[in-house]
Amino acid sequence: MQNIFREYDIRGIFGSDLNEQSVKLIGYFLGKKIKELGGVVSIGYDARLHSPILKDYLASGLNESGCKVLDMGMVATPVNYFSNFVKPLESEDEVNGSIMITGSHNPPEYNGFKITIDKKPFFGEEIYALGREVEEHFEMEMGNDNSTTLIDTKSAYIEYITNHFLHLKALDKEIVIDGGNGVVGTVLPQIFDNLGLKYRTLFINPDGTFPNHHPDPSEEKNLIDVKAELAKGGDIAFAYDGDADRIAVMTNKYNIKGDQMALLFASAMQTPTVIGEVKCSQVMYDELEKRGAKAIMYKTGHSNLKVKMRETNAHLACEVSGHIFFADRYFGYDDAVYATLRMLELVADGVDLDKEIESLPKVYSTEEIKVKTTDKEKFAIITKLKELLKTPPADFPKIKDIIEVDGVRVNFEKGWGLVRASNTTPVLVTRFESTDENMVKWYENSLNELIMKAQREL
Repeated sequence: MQNIFREYDIRGIFGSDLNEQSVKLIGYFLGKKIKELGGVVSIGYDARLHSPILKDYLASGLNESGCKVLDMGMVATPVNYFSNFVKPLESEDEVNGSIMITGSHNPPEYNGFKITIDKKPFFGEEIYALGREVEEHFEMEMGNDNSTTLIDTKSAYIEYITNHFLHLKALDKEIVIDGGNGVVGTVLPQIFDNLGLKYRTLFINPDGTFPNHHPDPSEEKNLIDVKAELAKGGDIAFAYDGDADRIAVMTNKYNIKGDQMALLFASAMQTPTVIGEVKCSQVMYDELEKRGAKAIMYKTGHSNLKVKMRETNAHLACEVSGHIFFADRYFGYDDAVYATLRMLELVADGVDLDKEIESLPKVYSTEEIKVKTTDKEKFAIITKLKELLKTPPADFPKIKDIIEVDGVRVNFEKGWGLVRASNTTPVLVTRFESTDENMVKWYENSLNELIMKAQREL
């Protein structure tokens, strides 16, 4: 059981990990916590074929705990988050928590739950403790009352976003959208239609089998179709993950990464505080400081970043993978639909995205490189690696300093290398960057040799 309770959310395979009993118990024990705050919980689900089944199991557990269950139907994750801050249309219910049923960018057999309680992410030790509670009471008899109250949060969200960006109505740009057969198609086309924007779509209809490509826009292979469509005649393109909290932005020249997006968005704000994760380029941190912003490096993960934003009153946060969090003019959660409109706002204001990217200092970097290991060993390897870095080999690149906010980010004279344990899968995640193209491989090889040594010495 414990393997489905992850750092940021609950995630597993439908039918085995996420079965009727486990999901009802998750609903029941989550419901007991929400009941203490008022007992009103909103739930929504993504396009996966088993999501409505999980919704029924979850509702049964929540009802057993005494909660009132509001059902949004199929929605994007940002719409689910939105329900914590703004009432649905024709409803007087103040929501005390929300649960989004989604497998995000995982393969079709996966599903899971992203949880918000009292407008804050429910994560880390809270999730692990929930897992222990479920496991201890696994034989508990559960009822079958899956009744819910239907609510229309989606229309309230569309109306809110439309009204927020009415000034984009005159935008004369050709836009291409790749929905990835995820749930962005339930909201974005209507918002674009409301604003009179010119756009073409690929794979916009939700389909939980994801027949066209895997719904993860952080991987280049999943962007082949949208780039080809953009090349036929378009100014800008956007692609989304399965639940629409992650975005890719493309021009005819560049695939703009999340840390580059953060620089673009921050340029339109007055002295903002911006939080990045440990995988973000050093260029982002240096450029933000140079431009008068305050830059903070923090842990990877949507829950970590949302909590850090509240703690520091930050205006913006980002992950390289395309999670963008706005507290500036918004609610402080990752919303790929909202980020789309903020990017179009920059274009409408005359920002030349290509020129902005080309003006940045040139660096060479790898994509995320994943090293397979086990859930049991991954954190132990990081601990051992930290020890080995105290007395590195004689031929190891010169270390300037080491940042241990999330794994180890080793700063060298002309770049850096990162090794961190994934909180969601049994891998180590590595990334490397340098101002010198040849140095990138040296940093990568040197740290990989230490990783292998750490593995041998466990």
